[in-house]
Amino acid sequence: MAIMAIPAFLQGSTDLNVSGPNIIASFEIFGITIRFTETIVLEWIVMAVILGLCVFLTRNLKVNGVSKRQVIAEMAVEAITNLVRDTMGKSWLGFTPYIATIFCFSIFGSLLSLTGLRAVTSDFSVLATWAAITFILITATKIRFGGVGGYLKGFLDPIPVMLPINILSEVATPVAMALRHFGNIAGGSIIMGLVYFGLTGLSHLVKLQIPILTIGIPAVLSLYFDLFSDFMQAFIFIMLTMVFISNAAPPEDETQTA
Repeated sequence: MAIMAIPAFLQGSTDLNVSGPNIIASFEIFGITIRFTETIVLEWIVMAVILGLCVFLTRNLKVNGVSKRQVIAEMAVEAITNLVRDTMGKSWLGFTPYIATIFCFSIFGSLLSLTGLRAVTSDFSVLATWAAITFILITATKIRFGGVGGYLKGFLDPIPVMLPINILSEVATPVAMALRHFGNIAGGSIIMGLVYFGLTGLSHLVKLQIPILTIGIPAVLSLYFDLFSDFMQAFIFIMLTMVFISNAAPPEDETQTA
């Protein structure tokens, strides 16, 4: 789901179009249709930006006489490490790279909208994939501490009649995580699209050849929908990820390893 209408507004269109990612190419493998969408291209752009930023900040690291770049890099690493330690505990620091990756990818993927490109996080398949990975990590943690038998037995707690509800609750976890992030980003895109649509229509109403009313006002609203909201959704997603994974371990193990 994405707003593709803003470029049309600048061309004088009066249509508001809401559509999914454009399909660049498609091919079949063993009868299965594989679609290469613009989201895939944008994801590679985001990965290239993040990789380039990491290389830039960590180049020529020193022990003494550190550069401003190195200071920023160390502050970022220390901040995410402390967040994981405070939320999950010392024994869970191995999850720091995963948490940092999701956080950075979510922010940069959402901020693509500021450049006129489509936000990666406005594609539900992206958020569903992240949530699925988190779900696998949650399940793996439960099996690690309780074994396969303990994991399956957990669906019968506190009484066997709770089996359907426990299964539904288990499946609902990744779905809710993906929908929460997607809904806020896509909703913000739709609202901004409606703002552009309304201001463009108002410009035409007052006989302006160029929709100059779309300059300024959307930028103010963008501070919330494209900056504050993007950072908040990325932070909420990683917090839920850390809480769900760490809570998958028994309380006594959490106490011993914290």
